[in-house]
Amino acid sequence: MTPWQDRAGSPFACEKQPAQGSKGMVVTNHPVASSAGAEMLLAGGNAIDAAIAALFTLTVVEPMMVGPLGGGVAHIRLADGRHLVLDGLSTAPAAARPDMYRPISDTLPDYQETVGRENNIGVLAMAVPGALAGWCKALAEHGTLPLAEVLRPAIRAAADGFRVTAYLAGAIGDAKMDLARDPDLAATFLPGGEIPAPGTLLTQPALAESLKLIAREGPKALYGGELGRALAAHMAASGGLITMADLDAFAVVEREPIRGTYRGYEVLAPPPPASSGVHMTQMLNVLEGFDLGALGSGTAETIHLLAESLKLAFADRAVATADPAFVNVPVERLTSKAYADERRALLRRDAAQDWAPGVPPAESANTTHVTVADSLGNVVATTQTINSLFGARFSIPGTGLIANNYMFNFDPHPGTALSVAPGKRVFTSMAPSIVLRDGKPAFALGLPGGLRIFGSAMQAIINLIDHGMSLQDAVEAPRIWTQGHTLELEPSISAAAEAGLVALGHAVARPRHIGGGMGAIRFLPGGVLEGAACWRADGTPVGIAGGLARPDVRFNPEVGRR
Repeated sequence: MTPWQDRAGSPFACEKQPAQGSKGMVVTNHPVASSAGAEMLLAGGNAIDAAIAALFTLTVVEPMMVGPLGGGVAHIRLADGRHLVLDGLSTAPAAARPDMYRPISDTLPDYQETVGRENNIGVLAMAVPGALAGWCKALAEHGTLPLAEVLRPAIRAAADGFRVTAYLAGAIGDAKMDLARDPDLAATFLPGGEIPAPGTLLTQPALAESLKLIAREGPKALYGGELGRALAAHMAASGGLITMADLDAFAVVEREPIRGTYRGYEVLAPPPPASSGVHMTQMLNVLEGFDLGALGSGTAETIHLLAESLKLAFADRAVATADPAFVNVPVERLTSKAYADERRALLRRDAAQDWAPGVPPAESANTTHVTVADSLGNVVATTQTINSLFGARFSIPGTGLIANNYMFNFDPHPGTALSVAPGKRVFTSMAPSIVLRDGKPAFALGLPGGLRIFGSAMQAIINLIDHGMSLQDAVEAPRIWTQGHTLELEPSISAAAEAGLVALGHAVARPRHIGGGMGAIRFLPGGVLEGAACWRADGTPVGIAGGLARPDVRFNPEVGRR
């Protein structure tokens, strides 16, 4: 593949190749999960069947990122053209209080930290799980295959095992000290006290049994059943807050996506409590006033405009994006072209600025993403997580299920839009996005990466629309990120661009990467689907082509007989 050459003179060579197919496309952050989704399409299932099979399988092969005890958002476009967002984000338990944690600082960078890391590690860090409810609702209402069939690949991977990747081994190493404190996690991920080497066969028999129980009983296995009782009992014995009543009260919320426009395209992404729909629309509205294509990809001029738009969005996000059941989010104003005009007028092209919110006052990088499309017109972009790496770093004894630490997403300080409240949904930066051209899908994409998600998704959209990149180039292109402090630049952004940004007043840092592995699908003429995954994770696109024999084909035993 020809390397993309940006105007600043900093080339990058793509590390992966795209895939194409006419019958379906599955892009996940692990090859075994992509295979599971493809298995459903090959069995005659649709994109929803494939996405849910992939998510259950990611529970096994990406256990540090996702699981039934987590939460997430699914953006679905059905074959009839209808879009819906299934909000399965976790909620605070009924016993949670705004002052339940003791913050150690009122300023960055330690604003989110608490005494004893209670909002990050252990039972008080766990919110009421919503992932299993969301997955099962999507499958029951929009899939075509039974839950037991969709779960087969995940059960197989848990019972028979899969090969550890270097990516998983590195994650285990990063969390080793905490994993060693939990007997079940230590036995699974640190056999003999050691990090399993890449290529090691890893089995999870307890998780396999839990998945079999879910296959038999559906979501009630957790919400009122055996798995729920095990969770509630562990909470009661360990000082946690989640009860059977919390599990019974959980409900998936169906929402309408936010719809914005950008240079003739329509961009659809999740609404609050997700940040992405509101703030991607807000940023794209601001950037629409500049000719980014002429300025070039990777130049100091373009990066400066991206950085300033990110900063102004984060200024508004801090006071305006939260659970709409608890906070009145001014969606119409934030997403209006008129508001973008006001904010753009304040933007200086010759200097970096600090931004205050333009509206009155009203998370973690370890996530996964799945993008799937079928030949019928169904599209799924879904981002799911247990929040931090290995969540709250404990498991529910005997189940193989890892707890989320979603309570870390709340503001530990009382009295803010994002403070803890009983039953309140966590806010999120998840950005499963579908972009339309003339009412038809042009591309769908998403990624993990905590606070860096929706800014990275926006940059991919700009890469595709303004810079005319191929899909593979767009997902692998170097990223930038800021929320108003340090401006992060990935290593392949040129030194010349960095020097220009420093001259404008930006304080620059160079992390190894920004955000996680993006998975994207592009809809090409003639019904061809192109899938791409980037170098930042074990992402693998699998395309389906071919099909069954013609209905009139019959085997004739006389043919070829002498």
